Amino acid sequence: MTKSPDEPGTPASSPAGPAASDRRADPVVTVRSLVRRFRDVTAVDGIDFDVRRGEMFGLIGPDGAGKTTTLRCVLGLLRPDAGDVRTVGLDPVRSATELSHYVGYLSQRFSLYGDLSVDENIAFFADVHGVRDWKPRRDELLELLRMAPFRDRLAERLSGGMKQKLALACTLIHTPELLVLDEPTTGVDPVSRRDFWKILARLQREGLTLLLTTPYLDEAERCGRVALMDRGRFLAADEPDTIRASAAGLLLEVIAWPKRSAAEWLLAAPGVRDVQTFGERLHVSLPEASPSEGAAIAAKLHAGLETNGLAVTAVRPIVPTLEDVFIARVQSGAGTPMEVA
Repeated sequence: MTKSPDEPGTPASSPAGPAASDRRADPVVTVRSLVRRFRDVTAVDGIDFDVRRGEMFGLIGPDGAGKTTTLRCVLGLLRPDAGDVRTVGLDPVRSATELSHYVGYLSQRFSLYGDLSVDENIAFFADVHGVRDWKPRRDELLELLRMAPFRDRLAERLSGGMKQKLALACTLIHTPELLVLDEPTTGVDPVSRRDFWKILARLQREGLTLLLTTPYLDEAERCGRVALMDRGRFLAADEPDTIRASAAGLLLEVIAWPKRSAAEWLLAAPGVRDVQTFGERLHVSLPEASPSEGAAIAAKLHAGLETNGLAVTAVRPIVPTLEDVFIARVQSGAGTPMEVA
């Protein structure tokens, strides 16, 4: 999503900064040995990654993992204590004003003006970014976000999902090259959450580069590449399929009743390190077992559960999810600095 001086949605004046060829080169974001501390707490501890042009890259992890701090360093809102960051070819701290022309940022608490309408909020942010002839771009975004029928509605009267869509429209009004989103679907209802991800996927197909954070491991599956993050370090970083395939040991899915009694029995079984609950299912981790042993071990556990009076529906080997991998890496203490593949 690049700009030319004659396109609608172009800032009134082009910032001084890197040449277009530098800005459009891969990678869009480069982070090397990034460290950021808050007094005695190391929030980000020596991470390395690149964000390639046109991809959707996700920083995935729980609250306190260092995701938001990393984004703020990429955006120049925080100065690194060590390491180097380049965003669209710029030093984000020294060139913060220039950077704002090329980057859109949707924070966890994006500030909309409740007493302004949808149209008026977008007009305000267009003015902040110095965008000329912004109305065609506004209409395009409202159609994309399916908000055209609500353009006269006050922002305070929008649902949570619609407020998030309006915030996205305001973020995109200046046609950025990089869109940075900090947990964009937290607190959004499931239907709006799914719709929001469809919109992000379309923006990526149109050429926009996205860097985002989320605590939801299922959302990570939608990213081209992800970094699983915990306590400021990367546990794993690659394409989701590659990370899942790297999981060691054997994972079994068990459906048995009563579930709590089944979990307690399984935890005491030989070779079982962990049992996690996923709805009515239990994921049973056996790190020392091999996938070739899956059928035999599943049959043995099935028989053991039934012998102990539990009603068993299924015991079968499964492919680990990203959540399974994340839990296993945290438990094994695998939080060591590493570079994204």
